[in-house]
Amino acid sequence: MASNQPAPEAPSPSATLDGFGSPGDSDKAWEEWNPTEDSLRPVRGRHRVAKQRGLARSSTVLGVGVIAAVGAGGMATAQSKPPVSISLPDSLADNLPDAKSVPGLGALITAVESDDTPEPVVSAAPFTTAGLTTAETEQGATDAGEALRARILQQAEQQRSAADADAKAAEEAAAATKAATEAKKQQGEAEAKAAAEKKAAEEAAAKKAEAERLAKLAASYALPTSSYTITSTFGEAGTMWASGQHTGLDFAAPTGTPVKAVHGGTVKSAGWSGSYGYRTVLELDDGTEIWYCHQSSMDVVVGQQVSTGDTIGRVGATGNVTGPHLHLEVHTPDGTGIDPMAWLTDKGLAV
Repeated sequence: MASNQPAPEAPSPSATLDGFGSPGDSDKAWEEWNPTEDSLRPVRGRHRVAKQRGLARSSTVLGVGVIAAVGAGGMATAQSKPPVSISLPDSLADNLPDAKSVPGLGALITAVESDDTPEPVVSAAPFTTAGLTTAETEQGATDAGEALRARILQQAEQQRSAADADAKAAEEAAAATKAATEAKKQQGEAEAKAAAEKKAAEEAAAKKAEAERLAKLAASYALPTSSYTITSTFGEAGTMWASGQHTGLDFAAPTGTPVKAVHGGTVKSAGWSGSYGYRTVLELDDGTEIWYCHQSSMDVVVGQQVSTGDTIGRVGATGNVTGPHLHLEVHTPDGTGIDPMAWLTDKGLAV
């Protein structure tokens, strides 16, 4: 007959832990507690989704379990499981490189062996120096924003200096152009003034030379008579002259007024000449002929040499006249009659 034996009781915490979780019995085996063991079991039935959600949070549960174990008395260590040794085949171990020859690793091993911990490499330049040039760094600049502002201001200053230089150059060019124009104008005025002065001097010199010439000629030429009045000039038109115009210059003067040689020469003819009355022709050295007409008397003969101012006859009214006067004509060497007044004026005589 079966007897009802009581079920074995579950071990109490005091049987497993001594005090606050320290192992109380060294003879009992301790195993590591896996808080996710139950959640990793296969889940069947309607609670599958809920079990999977618990699995998703397994890492969080594990972390909470670890913190709880530390608070209860420290993390348990695995004492029941012996350490596992890892061995490599001789063929693979023989072909592995020396750890000290691996780049980066060898220096670390050497530093560990010599207890000389390498100092971490720290960038010498702070983040604020990003964008700084070498020249700016050498000048003591430490802030990139301030350096950028300084560069912008420097560029603006350079541009303003360049603009000022361009404006100054333009002003200097304009001033130079104005000065050149003014100098050219002054030079032109000076040249014009010099030319005018030169022309005036030349005219004065020519006038003076002409005066000297006329004075010299006047000394060698003389008016044909004195106390006269000009009554008819060369070229006047009228019916009293056979040619229709006057061919000489009339000096009206009282009868008997002396008629003089205007220049030295030779008497070419002297006598009656129709409408000219008594006429004397005096030939000068250059071949010019001077005709003295309407004389009342003649004091020279043909071939006689006379000098300037010598009396060669007297004023009269012989020939075709309306009153006593001296009719004077001038003929060039080829026989052409010219204006006696212009000829006498050219010789320096004021008629």
